[in-house]
Amino acid sequence: MIHFVTDRQGPGGSITRREWLRLGGLGLAASPAAATSASKASGFGRAKSVLLLYASGGQSQIDTWDMKPDAPEEIRGAFRPIATSVPGIRVCEHMPKLARLAHLYTIVRSLAHDDLDHGSATYLALTGQFHPQKTSNPPPRPTDFPTYGAVLHRVRPSRRWPYSAVYVNGPALVPEVPGPGQFGGFLGRAYDPLWIGDASEALVPFAGLDTRHDLSAGRLAGRRSLLQSVERARRHLEDNPALVEMSASYRHAYDLLAAPHVRQAFDLGQEPAALRDRYGRHRTGQACLLARRLVEAGVPFVTVVWCLSNRGQDKAPGQTDAYGWDTHNDIFESLQHHLLPRFDQTFATLLMDLKQRGLLESTLVVCMGEFGRAPLVALERTFAGTSPGRKHWAGAYSIVVAGAGVACGGLVGASDRHGAYVKGPSLGPGDVAATMFHALGVDPSGHYTDPTGRPFPLATGNPIADLYKG
Repeated sequence: MIHFVTDRQGPGGSITRREWLRLGGLGLAASPAAATSASKASGFGRAKSVLLLYASGGQSQIDTWDMKPDAPEEIRGAFRPIATSVPGIRVCEHMPKLARLAHLYTIVRSLAHDDLDHGSATYLALTGQFHPQKTSNPPPRPTDFPTYGAVLHRVRPSRRWPYSAVYVNGPALVPEVPGPGQFGGFLGRAYDPLWIGDASEALVPFAGLDTRHDLSAGRLAGRRSLLQSVERARRHLEDNPALVEMSASYRHAYDLLAAPHVRQAFDLGQEPAALRDRYGRHRTGQACLLARRLVEAGVPFVTVVWCLSNRGQDKAPGQTDAYGWDTHNDIFESLQHHLLPRFDQTFATLLMDLKQRGLLESTLVVCMGEFGRAPLVALERTFAGTSPGRKHWAGAYSIVVAGAGVACGGLVGASDRHGAYVKGPSLGPGDVAATMFHALGVDPSGHYTDPTGRPFPLATGNPIADLYKG
């Protein structure tokens, strides 16, 4: 079944007086000087699409991308590093396929922030803004900052797609309810991304796009005309936000039904069986294959939620599909037998598929979680599991970036000898946000406005320039 479901800020996420003054000087868009400067920077506008792989739950940097083999056993853990296709770069032994493709991506080892719970950190990761209730698990609210795809739809809506952003295998559950930061927020529900649930359950995963046999193009056009008549009759109610959002949802639905290229993009049955097997016949495998098809079809922003629930293993320890990256206990068993084999297989297949189709040059791929895991391996009595794991940790964690002009086979930043804190300058989610907008050709130093005309910054950081240095 497919389900639809910074430092520039003041306390509570409000914009400081200095930021208001800066935004006021920008007018309705970035200044010409800023736009010119951005367009000359490396990577600006190189991406037609961003493909964000969101490792919900907090992927352990020490057991994947930033191993510490010389640290004490209680820090280095049970896994050993292996050589990659890039001399000097080593990754976890349980990621052999990704090790052979290290020349296609760059590892950033210097991400850090100070939010230590999944809900608010998910919000930070997917909006680039700190939640007013830092280190908490708040529900989504209409006053939230919008997710990246919603902002993109506000400043540069797609010409080919009624939605500028699609979430696949989502929304990310924390651990059983959707986390904040994945929706249109204060822009309104009309800016919500299109949600696609489990892409592995059906041949055409978005069954709602199948037109009924008894509904001809003429009848569909007639229904749309009737809807337009009703809308004209209720224009006096346009101040009602709920009606406005409902109207936008109907328009999006008709646009989806009317566009053959949209229906075809969701049809995984067009893919060779062997390729579907290589991606993996499971939720994340087929979600990544669908994401590649959406990128190929021109969707500007695609997010794959890698693990529907951050801690689904608590209720279904025998189901690999249920596992999330929140490995407080049983971390090495969970990674070795459930999480890393599929991650290695699917992510490697996705990178090669994008590369072979010529899509990697125009697609910025970002793989990240909301934070990392603690250096010290320890058993936590308040969590399920019988062997040690790692707590939440945001003092240093890693992400992986590829495509759209990013230097191949590189490293950006470093953590200390225990993987606890960043050595030198650190980067944050605001910088990742700026990098994604920058790659899409949207100047991250600009701003957008909410429905009342209030300005908000596109990003609270700066594009990561070191990603483009060979």
